[in-house]
Amino acid sequence: MEKINELFLHEEMKIYQKSEGFNFSLDSILLARFVGLKKNTKKILDIGTGNAPIPLILTKRTKATIVGVEIQKEVYELAQKTIEINKKEGQIKIMQGDINEIWQKFNNESLDTIVCNPPFFKQFEKTKKNIQITKSIARHEIKLTLERLFAIARKVLINGGNIALVHRPERLIEIIRLMKENNIEPKRIKLIYPKKKKNANILLIEGVKNGKAGLIIESPLIIHYENGNYTKEVFTYCKEE
Repeated sequence: MEKINELFLHEEMKIYQKSEGFNFSLDSILLARFVGLKKNTKKILDIGTGNAPIPLILTKRTKATIVGVEIQKEVYELAQKTIEINKKEGQIKIMQGDINEIWQKFNNESLDTIVCNPPFFKQFEKTKKNIQITKSIARHEIKLTLERLFAIARKVLINGGNIALVHRPERLIEIIRLMKENNIEPKRIKLIYPKKKKNANILLIEGVKNGKAGLIIESPLIIHYENGNYTKEVFTYCKEE
């Protein structure tokens, strides 16, 4: 069943979801805030846009054209409704299809920025796959691997363009290796912790195509107090524009 919710920490925005489907998470909101945008940024690509939380938030930070690509038709339809209810059709365009094919519709070196909240788990991992195909595709590298993501980014990003993604800290070494193999220099990392005394469970990382060496490890962000409430830092970080 479809429902309309307020976008977390951005209550003035509405988002279409399905109660039984894979809905957006805090990961997407963190990524939309983390990605570096320049004043002259003209075109942004969101790979695996889901029901379009990232493009929606990015409209608060930039006037650039934002293209979201979503492989699953029913999720794509939710994204379209989300864009319409927020009256963002003039800035956001949603495309339905597989990024492994759709990327060819973009000219080489034509995008300023790519954002992606990709599947976290490899197909062959023992992690139990969800019965619902929409959740499995969102969580497992069934349709998009990190190798393909960075290969595509290398082709369509302009020289000096950036790619930012949210992932799991345990795959950091692999991500950095694949970035460098595709001439993308890691530039910024931010680690997210569920609570003060817990290990990091979210990784935000950004790289620049043909960028100069030099990596910044940003200050960490703790999501919850010990009582489970969100920290003040989360509200401040996610609502900054």
